[in-house]
Amino acid sequence: MIRPIVKSPVLLSMPSVDATPADVAVGQDLLDTLAAHAHECVGLAANMIGVRKRVIVAACAGGAVLMYNPEIVEASGEYQTEESCLSLEGSRLCTRYRRIKVAYLDASFTPCRKSFSGFDAQIVQHEIDHCNGVVI
Repeated sequence: MIRPIVKSPVLLSMPSVDATPADVAVGQDLLDTLAAHAHECVGLAANMIGVRKRVIVAACAGGAVLMYNPEIVEASGEYQTEESCLSLEGSRLCTRYRRIKVAYLDASFTPCRKSFSGFDAQIVQHEIDHCNGVVI
């Protein structure tokens, strides 16, 4: 289901809680909402659709990646960049890493680890920030 985008910085700044298998529909809603906004958006976190759960989706080079409870476990190549967000007006400066490794649960809630680099890494970091209540 395509969900409306939350625009409240107050709601977006509240950290999310871990997702469980009962939250599988949230992942599908994120995929549907990302597809509907593909012309203006490359990633979403569950709090952006009003659900305070640690679920993200990122439109990476190989296709959309859905992650439950993502955590960055390795990062290297720090740099400064400017980002915008579908939930907020304008853009902001932030620190990112060129290469990251993320531990997460996939759509079947199977533990996974995946490495991301370049723009894909930037997208994933932005969405994990959302899970942590960091407003970019």
